[in-house]
Amino acid sequence: MTIAIRQLQKHFVGEVSGLDLRKPLTPEEAREVESAMDKYAVLVFHDQDITDEQQMAFALNFGQREDARGGTVTKEKDYRLQSGLNDVSNLGKDGKPLAKDSRTHLFNLGNCLWHSDSSFRPIPAKFSLLSARVVNPKGGNTEFADMRAAYDALDDETKAEIENLVCEHSLMYSRGSLGFTEYSDDEKEMFKPVLQRLVRTHPVHRRKSLYLSSHAGKVVGMSVPEGRLLLRDLNEHATHAEFVYVHRWKLHDLVMWDNRQTMHRVRRYDQSQPRDMRRATVAGTEPTVQQQAAE
Repeated sequence: MTIAIRQLQKHFVGEVSGLDLRKPLTPEEAREVESAMDKYAVLVFHDQDITDEQQMAFALNFGQREDARGGTVTKEKDYRLQSGLNDVSNLGKDGKPLAKDSRTHLFNLGNCLWHSDSSFRPIPAKFSLLSARVVNPKGGNTEFADMRAAYDALDDETKAEIENLVCEHSLMYSRGSLGFTEYSDDEKEMFKPVLQRLVRTHPVHRRKSLYLSSHAGKVVGMSVPEGRLLLRDLNEHATHAEFVYVHRWKLHDLVMWDNRQTMHRVRRYDQSQPRDMRRATVAGTEPTVQQQAAE
């Protein structure tokens, strides 16, 4: 069976059929999927009952695995998953939903904010691949926003204004906006701000995108209030319904997205019910801007 793709939203998102992700991809299939990612920025695969190892093997067709260290307040001894996947569930090591006052739970609520995965790292992530192992019965949709279409819709004056701007990104900005402000000295060092361009150019098709995230808390060269107002205006524009796709999860869905061209967020859900989502993250290959000034 050959790969077929049906576009789900006006600007982006492709629904893929004809692939069984339990089986290794041929080089031709891997090229076809990556080409589709360049075009659609988000791909949806239904009915993929895969293991952690199969999910990781699929991800490694598109680059190296990102080192997950430095992206959470959870201590390594408390990790639920040992397979190299990122744990995007609401579950503790015992497999039960985290307590509402759990530090890990409170920190993870930041995933409900619009963001791009790993924009808080000097070299941000390329692709993310999220597999639904247990779906929460209520809520928990994931929304995606096309940052290419959002950029295209800006007026020329705004495009000129933001073309060369650089922002500081940190997990302390995104979590701080929700009132999570207590960090150890080690965490403050780990979450130290990094620099990212506000406008990115895709390496293949050369289309420009806004590079926004709740992790962005400062625009270099602007006062903090002025920069945050600009970022707020751009976020409001970029997440207008015109540019957004809402994914309503079904068991064994796998959704793959390009962090260089999109933002996403999970919507609130019943935290007393288990939600087991596992993400493979493909590392980026280069910084968007040199980092020495992000001290």
